[in-house]
Amino acid sequence: MNYILISPYYPNNFQPFAHRLNDAGVNVLGIGEEPYDQLGSELQKSLTEYYRVNDLEDVDEVKRAVAFLFYKHGPIDRIESNNEHWLELDAKLREQFNVFGNKLKDLKKVKFKSEMKKLFKKAGVPVVEGRVVKNKKDLAKAVEKLGLPVIAKPDNGVGSAATFKLNSKDDVHRFEEEWKEATAYFLEPYVEGGKLCTFDGLTDQKGNIVFQTSFTYNVPTLELVQGQLDLFYVIQKEIDPKLEEYGRAIVKTFGMKERFFHIEFFQLENGDYVALEYNNRLAGGYTIDMYNYAYSIDLFAQYASLVTGGEFKEPDVPNQYCIGVTQRDAYQYQNDTKTIRDKFGDRVKFAERIPEAFAHLQGNQFYAINADTETEVDEITRFVHERKK
Repeated sequence: MNYILISPYYPNNFQPFAHRLNDAGVNVLGIGEEPYDQLGSELQKSLTEYYRVNDLEDVDEVKRAVAFLFYKHGPIDRIESNNEHWLELDAKLREQFNVFGNKLKDLKKVKFKSEMKKLFKKAGVPVVEGRVVKNKKDLAKAVEKLGLPVIAKPDNGVGSAATFKLNSKDDVHRFEEEWKEATAYFLEPYVEGGKLCTFDGLTDQKGNIVFQTSFTYNVPTLELVQGQLDLFYVIQKEIDPKLEEYGRAIVKTFGMKERFFHIEFFQLENGDYVALEYNNRLAGGYTIDMYNYAYSIDLFAQYASLVTGGEFKEPDVPNQYCIGVTQRDAYQYQNDTKTIRDKFGDRVKFAERIPEAFAHLQGNQFYAINADTETEVDEITRFVHERKK
């Protein structure tokens, strides 16, 4: 099997995809921007060949790289980055070289928030009604129909990038000035008191869910960024049955095969949920590592097994919570890394600096810490976030 990994070096914590695929007997071929020497010996050993391009954004250059690897190694069986930024590139390459997986036509439903809403409804899952706006006239109608406050997000976009909360008419006018009708936006009512949570997992080659999990955030992403708040999120030991029911219905409706998925919800104050976004990839950052620690599993190896026609092996040990908790350099905390390690011992699975590109969103220092009970979760987050008086 010939498997092309797009950007095998970055992000660093995704490099195990190459290692486990290689362990499974796959011919792993890398295409990336980094010089070969920068890859390091471990990644070099896992790649049968590495083709360096000047710019992964240059689709024609990347197509030439794939063509070279095709000519040298034979037909390509998979092309994958597991990275939101390269999903469209992956799809274009699959289409060009007739490779298994999502093509461009399959991405519409996972790129546009307005399209996601249609499929959420088809799956029978509650949503917050919204409207697409392309000009000021649309915007005025949407605000009149939906009322304030509303959240305004690019219809085609991910995460909290270019997202606005419009509380007043002044906010609407400021948004108009910044927006300038440059791209279509999606407006929806702001959900008061909603708790951000997810239904995440992995499907096999037939689209069956073989792994599922959920995590909850302490604060919604928009408020986190605007207030530069302390972040923590918790991989749950068990999934709320209602969330699982909604999540599984959505996965079935979207029909993705041999893919990770990351679906965002708000849990309402009455305990019900509304679906927000379907992400056709893993949750970002260190989340896959946290899944592995919470469930005593190696998802990189399990994924490699699925790709090569094997089965998903369930772990035979009890689940734990895994907390991702961060500190910001702008604040002074009572407890540093050494103190945190001394306090929680081997429950601290790793402590890493967050890359500058993500620090504004998440914070600067990241800890992954396991816990057995909700009481321990609360103790850990309080201890890490305690500030000097």
